[in-house]
Amino acid sequence: MRLIPGAIGDEASALTDSFQDNLLAPPVYTRPAEFRGWRVPDVLLSGNFAQIEKWQDEQAWERTKRLRPDLLGEE
Repeated sequence: MRLIPGAIGDEASALTDSFQDNLLAPPVYTRPAEFRGWRVPDVLLSGNFAQIEKWQDEQAWERTKRLRPDLLGEE
């Protein structure tokens, strides 16, 4: 549905959807930095966008491997 022209405002955003690269989306965090014992990883609070992107890529790969190894061809 999202790939139908006009279905979304910014069609380029569909390129980063989960499964676009056969990977699940990485974890998503918001404020506060700590909530009920859960802490936002320090790298996400660092402001270093290169490190944040690397962390997100690693997390997406690990999450996919753990939950959907079939997407990686590692059944």
